[in-house]
Amino acid sequence: MNDFKKNALSWGEDGAKWLKKIPDLIATYEKKWDIKVSPPFDLNYNYVAPALRKDGSMAVLKIGFPKDTEFQSEIEALKIFNGNVMCSLLESDQTNATILIERVAPGDPVSSIDDDDEATRIIARLATKLHKPLPADHSFSTPQDLATALTDYLNRYQDSGPLPSGLVKKAANLFDYLISSSSTPVLVHGDLHHFNVLSSEEHGWRAIDPKGIAAEPAYDVGAMIRNPYEDLKHINDLKPLVARRIAILAEELEVDSQRITQWCFAQTVLSAVWSTEGVKGPSHALRAAEAINSLL
Repeated sequence: MNDFKKNALSWGEDGAKWLKKIPDLIATYEKKWDIKVSPPFDLNYNYVAPALRKDGSMAVLKIGFPKDTEFQSEIEALKIFNGNVMCSLLESDQTNATILIERVAPGDPVSSIDDDDEATRIIARLATKLHKPLPADHSFSTPQDLATALTDYLNRYQDSGPLPSGLVKKAANLFDYLISSSSTPVLVHGDLHHFNVLSSEEHGWRAIDPKGIAAEPAYDVGAMIRNPYEDLKHINDLKPLVARRIAILAEELEVDSQRITQWCFAQTVLSAVWSTEGVKGPSHALRAAEAINSLL
């Protein structure tokens, strides 16, 4: 809960007001959507809690910060995915950034599978079923939008930043190449990793928490390559694991392994850049990026 409050307060006075408003929002939607909300799960950026619907079915109430464009993109993505190997959107109010979604049960994450090859195939096969055509008037972020963080980093630090400048420059150049040579963009999950794919007794494996990115299908491999963090950080040499995963991803997605490797590297460096502002720092993402770079 402390991280949740800290993250909310990073929005300043508006974030503080939002925190105080959450109990009233819960009461409002309990009445409006005829649900009973239980105490929240472990929280990070959004308020997320289990809910029981009138018909006895389980759901999840999720409340985001209204000015968070990423949360608004999640709502739009859930509408378009429409329950296609994705948790279903049951109710939504974009004005208050509040949604009611299907609760995936039993909800064991792919990270609970000991066989890494099997876990990789599950994520890859789900990705092939997940992607959807983009609406003509969509406002989803693109890889080009996200890659500006690399340029900003290089402009800010030049060659004296916390990350090896050569890796960041290489990632920026790869983003340019990958974007210019991309196939037709579709709606991809954008954060498809081991903790965002859960077991469903009724439907098999289901994805949760889409960011909603307009990109070629191969883009969706980037997040899983450096996860699950807690397991991978104990592996001294990540190269064999990364190489095996990339081979499986290329086979399942029917995409050239070099392109898979390039997307994995570019996005992992981008993750390291994002985490330079965090408390934990970029160490894990940097280790993963260096392992992937050795395969390029």
